[in-house]
Amino acid sequence: MAAKLLGWDDTIVALATPPGIGAIGVIRISGSRSFEIINQLFPSKDLLQQASHTLHVGYLKEGPKVLDEVVVSLFKGPRSYTGEDVIEISCHGSPYVQQQVIQACVHLGARLAKPGEFTQRAFLQGKLDLTQAEAVADLIASNTEASRKAALHNIRGGFSEVLKQLRDQLLSFSALIELELDFSQEDVEFADRTRFYALIREAREAVERLLHSFKLGNVIKNGVQVAIVGKPNAGKSTLLNALLNENRAIVSDIAGTTRDTIEEILNIDGILFRLVDTAGIREHTSDIIESIGVERSLAKMKQADVVIYLFDVNSTTIPELEAVKHDLDRQQIKYLLVGNKSDLANDLIRNSFDARATILFIAAKENEHVEVLKERLVDMVLQGKFQTEDTVVTNARHYHALQEVLKSLQDIHAGLDNNIPGDLLALDIRRCLHYLGEITGEITTEDQLDYIFSKFCIGK
Repeated sequence: MAAKLLGWDDTIVALATPPGIGAIGVIRISGSRSFEIINQLFPSKDLLQQASHTLHVGYLKEGPKVLDEVVVSLFKGPRSYTGEDVIEISCHGSPYVQQQVIQACVHLGARLAKPGEFTQRAFLQGKLDLTQAEAVADLIASNTEASRKAALHNIRGGFSEVLKQLRDQLLSFSALIELELDFSQEDVEFADRTRFYALIREAREAVERLLHSFKLGNVIKNGVQVAIVGKPNAGKSTLLNALLNENRAIVSDIAGTTRDTIEEILNIDGILFRLVDTAGIREHTSDIIESIGVERSLAKMKQADVVIYLFDVNSTTIPELEAVKHDLDRQQIKYLLVGNKSDLANDLIRNSFDARATILFIAAKENEHVEVLKERLVDMVLQGKFQTEDTVVTNARHYHALQEVLKSLQDIHAGLDNNIPGDLLALDIRRCLHYLGEITGEITTEDQLDYIFSKFCIGK
């Protein structure tokens, strides 16, 4: 019904698998005329008489021309992805064959689908709410185990359920307060203010948890930038090669070998770490190229989510290390102090550092304790927070709407403290419900939907 109101009662078609040569390509068609259109191309049997959720093998023909031998999958609405009649055609993976099939559907009255239009129709037909629909795009784009888990949790309604419970409770109290307004002259109170106080407090705590999870959600979705910094010849490039388990960076005993930043991506326990090997940092150098590299290293250090400060345990003094820690703390940079070449250190050197539990000692060249460093990086980022059943906010749109929800809840709480009239309290509740509705899609505009779904791939 919603699709018809928006003028979307036509039938759309698109390639649902990635373009290019492959064994199989899947073409999806959705809309009221799906069965009628494909029935004209599939002479083997009358698809209009076949049951939903069945497969049929035969030739697709446009007039006398045979397009391909295919498998046709039937999904009658509302028991389909979009809630409409849907047919998926599994044809051979030739781009030419796929294009011929799509064009045949267009000749018979279908039109090419826009990006995300199948999922948009699923939302308009009530098959998904907006958070679940956006999670579909996140799942398609996921490239780590953590991002897959987060997206799948939201597709299954994890985030939606949290918001639904909050919205339902607010709606019930809103109705009672609105009822009080109807009987304002009789001075009656239908809404239990004490219970409402407790609800607002619980709601604020829940929303604050969701807002705090956005930092973790951003890590899960976009990865973590890690800058490896330190003095020249501390072993930064050797460490990068050890972490990647390949010779990515040039290594030599000559200080200042790395002149520019080198960036690589490493997947550790389902989290993407964007490793940046920087030029060695020293205060004075007459080499112009090296000085430019040092400037870039300092810039990368400030941009990074985590800094690995690597130092040679054999040539670094305790006062030097304390000065580095002070500087990193002053800049509020999250960092790991990593002492390299510990295999070459004598007992006196080891003992001078051993009392400092915050330092991790490795021998990058010998690949000693590099796995421990990987574990420490994951611990720093996740801090044991992420589980399969966790609800984590990964979408910036959701985050900004939740900020408005929290402001509204704070206003409601302040209103209860100050015993404001019910009509003003009802306004604050409506504002809170509005922003909750924006997240799940109860409140949307066509322009907003077009923007959200335009970021999807075609065929989804």
